[in-house]
Amino acid sequence: MSVPATERLLLLDSASLYFRAFYGVPARSGGPSGIPTNAVAGFLDMIATLVTRYRPTHLVACWDDDWRPQWRVDAIPTYKAHRVAEDAADGEDVPDELEPQVPVIAAALAAIGVPRIGAADYEADDVIGTLAMRYRGRMPVDVVTGDRDLFQLVDDASGTRVLYTARGGVRQPDVITEAFLEEKYGVSTGDAYLDMAALRGDTSDGLPGVKGIGEKTAAALIREFGSLAGVREALAAGDPRIKGARRSNLEAASDYLDVAPLVVRVAHDFPVGDLDLHLPEDIADPVAMSRLALDHALTGPFDRVGTALRSG
Repeated sequence: MSVPATERLLLLDSASLYFRAFYGVPARSGGPSGIPTNAVAGFLDMIATLVTRYRPTHLVACWDDDWRPQWRVDAIPTYKAHRVAEDAADGEDVPDELEPQVPVIAAALAAIGVPRIGAADYEADDVIGTLAMRYRGRMPVDVVTGDRDLFQLVDDASGTRVLYTARGGVRQPDVITEAFLEEKYGVSTGDAYLDMAALRGDTSDGLPGVKGIGEKTAAALIREFGSLAGVREALAAGDPRIKGARRSNLEAASDYLDVAPLVVRVAHDFPVGDLDLHLPEDIADPVAMSRLALDHALTGPFDRVGTALRSG
């Protein structure tokens, strides 16, 4: 991969990170706004930590413009259904003290100069997938998330990794490479992980999977037949290696397996346009930053971000 060693793109799964900050940082507020600011402060500190440790030259806060796209719901109606607020018109069920912080996070990103990218009818995962594919081979890409779905993007050849924050946060993330996938899940590529995940399902996303097929069995099937398509071809051909209850369960899940890859696979190519993703060398709009810092008592977190940017 012939790219300058000094270039690196960091893609933030923004909602994953600010939800983690909300639940992980003690409640705090201050300043004239009176708005809680633990998620904002935690999110800014995450940016400072990531910039200091990984020295990205390019950084994007990927955004959920549509956290539950209708085309995914049309394919699998249970998709994220358990996360819908009691009043469905309100969208996702978000804690009352987090909701007013999300616009402040967006304003903070604008003041810092970090591009915030979302797209109508797509999730942040799809923004991440599209940008990861666009820059694959041009520079190493790190995806920062607490969502295993994005393991499908791992590709050692292009230097595409996932910094998985579910256990150790941004300070001690699991670094997901193909070797990690092989050791932990028994699949050796991001594509194989995607196929395994479709078979296994994911209750946290409302994906039922195939009855009786858990993670280990799904991985074994993918290893034996090469891909989900290979499993289904073998099933249709009456391959004797698939028999008994396993055959019955796979046949019963045929309709689900027709659409599961569409739902689980993140978008790779929706139109994003030409964007400047360079990380600024200092706070882009000091006036806006100062106003936000005073209104919400965020001077410390903003100072840490500024220090991280300047130390590059």
